[in-house]
Amino acid sequence: MRVGLVIFGLASGVGVAAYVVAWVLVPALDEDRSIASRALADGRALVTVIAFAPPLVIALLLASALQAPWAGGLAWPVFMSAAGLVLVWRDGTDVDRSHLRQAVGPLVQIGSSGRGSWRILVGRLVAAAVMSLVGLLALTQSRRGAVVAPLAGVALLLAAIVIVFGPWWLRAGRDLVLERQARLRAEERADLAARVHDSVLQTLALIQRHAADPARVTQLARNQERELRSWLWEGQRPGSFGGTGEATVTSGIARIQSDVEAAHEVRVEAVVVGDAALTEPLEALLAAGREATVNAAKWSGADVVSIFAEVEQDCVTLYVRDRGRGFDRGEVGSDRRGLAESIEGRMSRAGGSAMVRSEVGGGTEVALRLPLPERRK
Repeated sequence: MRVGLVIFGLASGVGVAAYVVAWVLVPALDEDRSIASRALADGRALVTVIAFAPPLVIALLLASALQAPWAGGLAWPVFMSAAGLVLVWRDGTDVDRSHLRQAVGPLVQIGSSGRGSWRILVGRLVAAAVMSLVGLLALTQSRRGAVVAPLAGVALLLAAIVIVFGPWWLRAGRDLVLERQARLRAEERADLAARVHDSVLQTLALIQRHAADPARVTQLARNQERELRSWLWEGQRPGSFGGTGEATVTSGIARIQSDVEAAHEVRVEAVVVGDAALTEPLEALLAAGREATVNAAKWSGADVVSIFAEVEQDCVTLYVRDRGRGFDRGEVGSDRRGLAESIEGRMSRAGGSAMVRSEVGGGTEVALRLPLPERRK
């Protein structure tokens, strides 16, 4: 759709104008009013938009006098886009202005690095103007039945566009790549932090709890050492459910059940309806479920923690419940990242959702939901 819009916009300019008009008329997500509705109450914005009318009329008259209908057809989308962008800048939200600044920033920065770059910019503009003029003459003055002249005119016009906007496109593409790389690095750091929390930090908490039992401390330390070595040298990430025989949701939940019962000495009851082969998003779901089960075993004070999972055609839901002491989310310290990162953040990165319901004295329920792509029946 984006490529089609760009081609449509370059071919006639109407696509760009339609995009700007939609930007002005359609309210943004979570917004009650559109930019146009706010502009109606802004007298200066209306005067600014009306000021575009005289230049548009002059451009249409010149196009008619020069017998260049293509120029008249191009004038409408150009002036409509300019007026719409003015409204976006004046009456848009901070997010709208940020998007607009990000879009035109590379174009404004062309030639801003010094005197030499300005000379290059002027040279490009002059070359593009000459090529555009020659290309238009080739298109308008070509004889009927001629093929070479119109093709050459189109090629010159395209070359002129590339000369003017090429550096902008390259800079915008480079910024987009850098932004995506930064987002991927942030997601990798969050995933690493969640896995360290679920393995090393949880083991350290258990060691502190069983400090009076040297044999238990030794066992926990050896288990954690094996897990870290497997992560460093074999690529088996802590808390992962693949590579050790577990290939389904049912077997993964069975592993959660046995691991939590062995580590925390709390009974875990599990019920699974349906089954599915493990994928990376499903592993994230099970890892979040493991963390919810561990939290219930550590902090709820309940004797039993219940896990219920249901695998449907379009989604997988997993519930972790306890009838323990419960908690108030507002009283959880900001340094406690178990809920925010290991459960909610992990589910968000996997494309799912997490909901935590708890009442002091009434227990806790963690509901995890992960949509699935269509599977063969």
